[in-house]
Amino acid sequence: MDALEKIIQDHYVITMKDIIFEGHKILRLVAEEVENPITPELLTLGEQMMTFLKNSQDPKMAEELELRGGVGLAAPQLNISKRILAILIPDEEGNVQFEEIMYNPKIIAHSAQEVCLKSGEGCLSVEREVPGFVSRYKRVTVMYINHDNKEKTIKLKDHQAIVLQHELDHLNGVLFFDRINEKDPWEIKEGMEILD
Repeated sequence: MDALEKIIQDHYVITMKDIIFEGHKILRLVAEEVENPITPELLTLGEQMMTFLKNSQDPKMAEELELRGGVGLAAPQLNISKRILAILIPDEEGNVQFEEIMYNPKIIAHSAQEVCLKSGEGCLSVEREVPGFVSRYKRVTVMYINHDNKEKTIKLKDHQAIVLQHELDHLNGVLFFDRINEKDPWEIKEGMEILD
């Protein structure tokens, strides 16, 4: 049984045991586009990925299932080389700020200005801290197919844009630390905004 067959079984719950880690070759591949209309199996996969994020952000469920908290998950992190990602970003009160499952997402426009997180970035597939600024576009326009098989175009900025770009990197075989300046990890590029 492959990773996809396992995850789309009825009542299957994705846990950290399903996540693959740096060093695994799938994380360095360019993932395959999915066909439109999206197959029922891949729609189920998207739902399961979102459920994982919800569980990881729920203190009780996260403790029970031993999950690390996450705001995004890409199919390659589950050893499934498909262009699918899920994003669930809460606001400071824990209410949903942005929630979406994306199939074949691609950035079609972006700002010249760059932004980064003050604390750096982390990743469910990287079990160590890698200090440094990860430079991202401040604003992006992304086109994708949603869970209802509709093509959508949306604009994201700041934190939401950062999460989208982090997950999109997974679909292209890139990990966040590839974007950190090795010689000067805390380099601030000209005009770059630093977000808390």
